[in-house]
Amino acid sequence: MGAKWIKAAVIYFLIGVGFGLYMHATIELQWGATHAHINVVGWLTTAAIGLIYSVYPKAGNSALGKAQFWLYNIGLPILLLGMLIIQPAIGAPLILIQICVWGGGIALAFSILLFIVNVYKNVEAPTGV
Repeated sequence: MGAKWIKAAVIYFLIGVGFGLYMHATIELQWGATHAHINVVGWLTTAAIGLIYSVYPKAGNSALGKAQFWLYNIGLPILLLGMLIIQPAIGAPLILIQICVWGGGIALAFSILLFIVNVYKNVEAPTGV
């Protein structure tokens, strides 16, 4: 699963850089928090989890690791969409914003809890160390 996490991370990296370039080119800087979340929660955190699961494949390949992958990578884009459409210029209905922010955020938070449980359950020091 480590490789899947790293591949997902580079997609978030591409989106984050592209979104940053868009913001710079159009001087539309109100999406700074969304841009930061794409890069930090999308690119950096996803890559870090991928590296951890690459070093500890037992954790990454466990049922918890697989469930966490899907919950994280479904919840994060929904949360990011909510962060994007919250801007008044978009004019999205409040209920849609709330569904995206709360639904995506709760999925992401639950995924992080699964990661913590998984690390404590399946990450062990190598034998003889």
